Amino acid sequence: MDVEEALKFTDNLALTTTGKHLDSLQKAILRGAWNNQKYKEIAEDHNRSEKYVKEVGFKLWKLMSVALGEEQVCKANFRAKLENLQASNIVSLVGNGCIHIGNISAESLHSPEASQSEPQDKDKFHEKTSNSEPKIHLDLGDAPEPNLFYNRTSELTTLENWILSPTRLITILGLSGIGKTALTLQLIPQIQHEFDRIIWRSLYNAPPLQTLQTDIIKSCRGGAPVPALSVPEERATTGGWPLLEYLRSHRCLIILDDIQTIFSSQQLAGNYQPGYENYGPFFKQLTESSHNSCLILLSWEKPREIATLEGENRPCKSLQLNGLGTEAQEIFREKGLAEPEKWSELIDLYRGNPLWLNIISTMIQDLFGGSVSEFLSYDTLFLGDLESLLEQQYDRLTASEQQVIAWLASTPEPADISKIPENLQLSPPELLKVIQSLGRRSLVETVKQNGRSHFTIWPVIREYIINKTSIKKRSTYPD
Repeated sequence: MDVEEALKFTDNLALTTTGKHLDSLQKAILRGAWNNQKYKEIAEDHNRSEKYVKEVGFKLWKLMSVALGEEQVCKANFRAKLENLQASNIVSLVGNGCIHIGNISAESLHSPEASQSEPQDKDKFHEKTSNSEPKIHLDLGDAPEPNLFYNRTSELTTLENWILSPTRLITILGLSGIGKTALTLQLIPQIQHEFDRIIWRSLYNAPPLQTLQTDIIKSCRGGAPVPALSVPEERATTGGWPLLEYLRSHRCLIILDDIQTIFSSQQLAGNYQPGYENYGPFFKQLTESSHNSCLILLSWEKPREIATLEGENRPCKSLQLNGLGTEAQEIFREKGLAEPEKWSELIDLYRGNPLWLNIISTMIQDLFGGSVSEFLSYDTLFLGDLESLLEQQYDRLTASEQQVIAWLASTPEPADISKIPENLQLSPPELLKVIQSLGRRSLVETVKQNGRSHFTIWPVIREYIINKTSIKKRSTYPD
């Protein structure tokens, strides 16, 4: 077996186990391991940080260990493991580099012909490669292609601990582009062995609850038609029927992305659109009923029910996803930006939001030849393509929220909400509701000063609001 045959075998093994091919960095790590390269050398050859390459490698060896049924596959023994498997006839090569495990072709496992004509062999393959563990049903049809993942070790550990506790409902919150989807995609390989079924659905097109339940049940039944609904309508509207029965009979992980699409615009955060109110009881019942499954929600804003359901020792948790720290420097390396000593300032200005930093890095490369200091020499914070992203969030705000966020944007220091400006014309209870709603939308930050909570907004949001306000003034009072 040479390195190319080993890569072909490992790629097919990954495809069979996870449904995805290896990416270029994973292949580079395998090639480096085969040739006894150090992580530092692999990182330098591919313009990545050594720490990041090690993290990708760790997950890759974990995947290989599970897939091959070995106690531990690592960089040091990867080559020896495959050569030993070949020598013992567990892995064999036949014609044109096609790799077989036992008498099963890894190359043909995902072809339509193989899935129809060799189901028993496919089962044997999974028995051999997963150490006789039950086969996991993965339905990630709505999941996007994974982007580059930047170090979120602590967040992954938190989510994994919650799932093992177990927790029945987890909400991952954050602004668009902060990395909710990338984090969840990275979580799946680490916890998939805990579940019989993993199903990913996007609510981008805002499906009614009954449509969503029917779709998920169909996936649970392996694509078989769902029997006609036969329970009283009043039970169906609570969300308790019929999906809950499947969550009790199978340990399922269900991921619902783009939850914010079922909420109303221009109302306080977490208020459902007309016709979607039954999602609230649905989330509540899945949290409070007895079952061993888990529901993960990805959203810009928190559903109203979550605040009353979550707690330290309760089966409902929320993770507020913040921006990246020094890990974001990997973005700048990939974009070829100069002056690394200036990168931390860039990360702070854009609060480590991976999408924002990717957009700004491209602009710096296009307009300033990669010079970060030249970009930072401007007095105003450049938004560019970020404006359209922020517009989507701003348009969801109520008139009161727009007033309050404009006030926060005009206040250089964190604001004390006990001192309400007269022009806001809001009572203290109304202001508290608005601040709470903006917090649930991830649009304000809380800062403790002298034992009291003060509130502020990110520099990017401040710049957007100031620009928005000045445009409104110009249109109201033309020259």
